[in-house]
This record gives sequence, C-alpha cells and structure tokens, in this order.
Amino acid sequence: MTSLSDMHVLMVDDSRQMRFLIRSLLRASGIYHMSEAESAAEALDIMRMSTVDLVILDWKMEPIDGLALARMLRWSEQSPNPYVPILMLTAHTEASRVAAARDAGVSGFVKKPISARLLFERVSFALTDSRMFVRSADFFGPDRRKGQTPGYAGPFRRKSDSGEEELFDIEDVRYRA
Repeated sequence: MTSLSDMHVLMVDDSRQMRFLIRSLLRASGIYHMSEAESAAEALDIMRMSTVDLVILDWKMEPIDGLALARMLRWSEQSPNPYVPILMLTAHTEASRVAAARDAGVSGFVKKPISARLLFERVSFALTDSRMFVRSADFFGPDRRKGQTPGYAGPFRRKSDSGEEELFDIEDVRYRA
C-alpha cells in the first residue's frame, strides 16, 4: 500500500465550509493530495482527469444528490472508476438511509456532526477494505456481507446459496487487468 501522503481524495460537497473542515482533518491525518467538487458533474470531471483513491461525498446536494452520484460511479458505463472507495457523509443517519447508501455501493458512512476520530476510522477502513466487489441484477459494490467465516458450514441464508442458480458475477478489484 502507498502512504497516506500519496493518496488522492476527492471531496464532493456543496458546502464550502464542510469541504474546508474535511480538508483540515485529512491534512491532520497526513493526506495532502485533495480535490474538491461542489457538484456531481464537477466530481465526474475531476475523476476523468486524474486518478482518485477515495471519494467522500455529501448526501444532500443539488441537482444530483450523493446517493445518485454513488450509483453513477458504480453503475454507469462512463464511470471513471466503478471500484473507487466511497464514503457517504450526511446528517441523515436513519437506518433506511444507511441501507440505501449501502445498497448504492458505498464503502462506508460518516455521520455529521463529524468527529476526527470517526472520519479517520472510516477513511482507514475504506482504504484497506479487502471485500470483493459483487455484481447482481440490482447491486454493484463491495460485498455487503461483513464478517464471513471462510469455513462456515451452517445453513444457507439465501435461496441462491443452494448452488442451483448462479446470480453473482464476483469481481475482485485486486485482480483487475
């Protein structure tokens, strides 16, 4: 793994003050290469021009919100990098929103008001996350099943686990060409 000082982080938030706060916290952690975008369109332009190692995006933006941007990054054929780690930043932390963000393929969730410790933990997890990417009919992103035991011999938890039907095309970002 490269050092934090080599990481390129893209912050997408329509609030200049929030971008300033995140930039300050990331600099304190040793991340200095950052880009900022006020909108989804600007974020996509930045990602097309340079390699981004992590995207931190706000949920509530106009005209395209963070959830829609996360889906575009994961699903669009024009996506500059569908495998980039994505952290969703929002004050709306209801269980339904966390589930919607997870289902959009985000790597992690950071709640506002933001704490330095929580941001550092989430950034660290997102950058070291070794979960494979899973593609199904309605999902593409990091495997949502956490804590899988490799030798698990218990009952199947899904109809598709019976082996009769192959629903998933598993892509491992570590073995991309």
